[in-house]
Amino acid sequence: MAGAAAAVALFAGFITPTPNGWKLAAELEIAKLPVCYALGTDAIGRGDLQAGKNIYAPCFKSDAELAVYFPGTPFNGPPSSTAIGANAWADFVEGVFTTSGYTSTQHLIGSIDINVIDEDEATMTSYLHATHVLPDGTIDVANGTYEDEVIRVNGTWKIKRRTLKLITFLNLGTPTP
Repeated sequence: MAGAAAAVALFAGFITPTPNGWKLAAELEIAKLPVCYALGTDAIGRGDLQAGKNIYAPCFKSDAELAVYFPGTPFNGPPSSTAIGANAWADFVEGVFTTSGYTSTQHLIGSIDINVIDEDEATMTSYLHATHVLPDGTIDVANGTYEDEVIRVNGTWKIKRRTLKLITFLNLGTPTP
């Protein structure tokens, strides 16, 4: 599907072919990583921790470093929480969701900016808008930015380091129909 989208974009004139065709292929593969993460996080948000871990597994290097800055934490200081490896991060996410009482979540990823440094290294920034549903019908909304270091491991792109910088976290109350 991604290949077809790239072909349509190429033939429609949105993308100019370059001698570095490998770079376009790398960007397409890297762009799947934040989507993989969102799907894994939402599996955890539905209460299926193991499914979340299974979805996370191909997205991250086994010893990936993950960190989060909650709103109000200075971005130039130490993060609010850290974890090594996707399983440890999944456990952290599940703990936050359980403690908060969420019954489901939806993580939307946008404004994905990828900088391919070379054939095995890249950086990526993407924006987050996440909805978290509470049992009483109220919703918490979070907005933030993911900053990633991405590397190729055995021919597959993976997140090596992910930092989540949350800029807002707001309870919107119960929406009226």
